[in-house]
Amino acid sequence: MHSETPDPALRWDIFCRVIDNLGDLGVCWRLACNLARRGQVVRLWVDDAEALGWMAPRGEPGVELRPWATPVDMANISPGDALIEAFGCEIDPEFIAAYEYYIRARCQKSIWINLEYLSAEAFAARCHGLPSPVMSGPGAGLSKHFFYPGFTAGTGGLLREPDLMRRQEAFDRSAWLAALGMTWQGERLVSLFCYEPAALGDLLDTLANGVQRTCLLVTQGRASAASQAAIIDKNTVNPLWNMRGQLSFFYLPQLTQTDFDHLLWASDVNFVRGEDSLVRALWAGKPLVWHIYAQDDGAHVPKLHAFLDWLQAPDSLRAFHHRWNGLDTPKAAAFDPQDWHTCVTQARARLLSQHDLVTQLLGFCAKTP
Repeated sequence: MHSETPDPALRWDIFCRVIDNLGDLGVCWRLACNLARRGQVVRLWVDDAEALGWMAPRGEPGVELRPWATPVDMANISPGDALIEAFGCEIDPEFIAAYEYYIRARCQKSIWINLEYLSAEAFAARCHGLPSPVMSGPGAGLSKHFFYPGFTAGTGGLLREPDLMRRQEAFDRSAWLAALGMTWQGERLVSLFCYEPAALGDLLDTLANGVQRTCLLVTQGRASAASQAAIIDKNTVNPLWNMRGQLSFFYLPQLTQTDFDHLLWASDVNFVRGEDSLVRALWAGKPLVWHIYAQDDGAHVPKLHAFLDWLQAPDSLRAFHHRWNGLDTPKAAAFDPQDWHTCVTQARARLLSQHDLVTQLLGFCAKTP
């Protein structure tokens, strides 16, 4: 769902701090591009933008990439109409001071948004849109608003380009694989984008012993290192573990965001991790397994359970997620993509009936006093 009426053009400042696995940067870049494609003018401030060299090598018209150093360089900078503080990053007081002065000098409203992490937990709907008055510092007297992405109508929705489904329908899997240099002969394709799951060895055994030939499309980085380590372990214990050759591997180059979407569309089953890839896998509408980012305090466990509840995951998919994420399933869980497919396609249908995140964000800014 997307309004046909052009949205008023605003100037946006999005601040992003890269933590470790580039998920924050991936989300913020998609957000910036999505806004720009709807006629908005965007500055994206990033403390480490190196990964955009391969993630988005062509840039995006309407998105200006700015280095975020400390202190922030305010030379020739007039703060924009809307400020997004992504995932609780702390924006420099120099910028906030300039932003506050600009707001008051122009007698315009303040649109300062704290974009939160994605969650299916109940607090996302409960806290979405709530104001938070700034009580101290250069921004004292202004208000932030919490904006929670989510899976239900009571939240801020998910990032989705208006033409995403049309592009997916026009996608040519064989041509894309051939362009990568892969000779596809009709075998099942399973994408692997993960951290270091303890159950990876179990998955390799399952695929190697299955009746269906499978090619594992392995993404560069931690997934590639984990799969190679698992293969070495298996060859050490039992060199004949894949003697029938039912399982093959194709190691992918670094993929742009566009080609990562293509990977998910090309695959029959998608193993994803983090936030951005989970959302893109939902839009792909294929059976998926999510490797959630583990937190020291265990906060990822109820977050995973809440997602599986929203997904209406069948028992086999719940058990596989528990095993994949190192929770309470001691033995290998059944790998049953056919059983998982229906719940994912139904979940995507529910999401497509809701407004996407950028549509909601623009509407929220328009009605914020």
